[in-house]
Amino acid sequence: MKVGIDLGTTNSAVSYINEHGSPEIVKNSDGERTTPSVILIEDQKAIIGMTAKEAAAFQSEDTIQFVKRQMGNNSFEFPLPGTDQLIGAVEASAFILKRIVQDAEQELGETITDVVITVPAYFDDAKRNATKEAAEMIGVNVLKIINEPTAAALAYYNLEEKTTDQNVAIYDLGGGTFDISIVNIQDNEVKVLATDGDANLGGFDFDNAIFNYVADAFEEETGLDLYDDDMAMQDLRDSTEKCKKSLTKRDKSLVAVSSQGQTIRKEITKTLFNDLIESYLARTSQIMEETIGESNLTWNDITKVLLVGGSTRTPAISDMIERLTGIEPSKDLNPDEVVALGAAVQASSIEPSDQDSRHHIVVRDVNSHSLGIITGDGQNPDENSIILERNTEIPCERSKSFVTVQDNQESVMVQVTEGEDEDPDYVTIIGTSEVALPDNLPMGSPLEINIAYDKNGIVHVGAKDLSNQVDLGEFVIERQSNLTQEEYEERQETMLAMEVE
Repeated sequence: MKVGIDLGTTNSAVSYINEHGSPEIVKNSDGERTTPSVILIEDQKAIIGMTAKEAAAFQSEDTIQFVKRQMGNNSFEFPLPGTDQLIGAVEASAFILKRIVQDAEQELGETITDVVITVPAYFDDAKRNATKEAAEMIGVNVLKIINEPTAAALAYYNLEEKTTDQNVAIYDLGGGTFDISIVNIQDNEVKVLATDGDANLGGFDFDNAIFNYVADAFEEETGLDLYDDDMAMQDLRDSTEKCKKSLTKRDKSLVAVSSQGQTIRKEITKTLFNDLIESYLARTSQIMEETIGESNLTWNDITKVLLVGGSTRTPAISDMIERLTGIEPSKDLNPDEVVALGAAVQASSIEPSDQDSRHHIVVRDVNSHSLGIITGDGQNPDENSIILERNTEIPCERSKSFVTVQDNQESVMVQVTEGEDEDPDYVTIIGTSEVALPDNLPMGSPLEINIAYDKNGIVHVGAKDLSNQVDLGEFVIERQSNLTQEEYEERQETMLAMEVE
């Protein structure tokens, strides 16, 4: 049994291909089509979903939320109550995955062995690796890590059942991340032309805009600091989320907050809310313009704009998109479910078990970050040398030659980077590796560095001694933001020892 999983910041979903050959959402054990990505740690048990979300107001210190934003961040650690153990983003995500896989197995009556998991297109190497590790931690085989907008394009392709040439813009704003992808769809091919995004922009920021407005008003009117009251803060966080959702249909909503014996009520109008989130919408608009340019198209070439992610229900987003593109965004697909549905379509196209040509879809995706290495001669300032440009179709690999900087140089420290700038201060060093060199190389001996993205958007690096035509092989990148094998095994043991429900 192969399924597609949308591991979301606020909600997660799982989908499979039903007996009719169509993707279908699998309901969880609560009978719901999505599961809140919230974890409550209680009595050495990980409780996932709505129960955990409802408990967050009273047990905030035992609750993990928005963990997706912490993927690839090894400094994020959550203490397990009653123990001296800590868990990180990988095992927290594994808890969520275990719950939704358990529920899907119960609903489908089959053991799930293989999964396709979606990630934001703008996720970097560390975040993709962490997502893959989380799935492998619960014992499933990861067929592929696929970008969320690409998954949405596959769901749209499946819905259309057409072979006409279309250019589609996919605006994906979830709870924690934003992506925009320009995709060409024709025949049995879905080809991403360009993608960009912001891994720290989403509906959570819309909630925070209301939250901060009300919290500031509370302090101004009462002289009290709301941040001294954890329960009141969680209550307000829940109220601001409800307010945001209410404003998709109403012109105003009331938010109340009580703390330390004081209560205030603030009216949030749709106009005020739009003002509070204006900078976030402007940021997405800027990224859209840059991405359409990188695709070598104009908005006149776009057939449809698809909305993906629950946060796109905010009316101001559709208004902004229509002003920018001249296209009214499509409501063809449920924004909460489209990514999971597309992941199931992708899963079915990997080693398909039948001859249905609709399951033989060629997906051509691109990398969202340029890759390079830090170079220097010891005298001039180091610089970032880009080897593989962003928006290159994956899987892909590129090579570039460099030279040794001294006679008999024994090794070279390779620092692999993600980013678009030549200044090392403005790119991310994703990992390092020391490569041993052959003996007696004179200064200026050429070395070739090869960088590749695999089908999951994960990075591989190798080197070659061009003087002697000796392949130095692929080397292990010591990724600064991912777990070591020992850490992974220890944390997997902790995760597997806990009951998940």
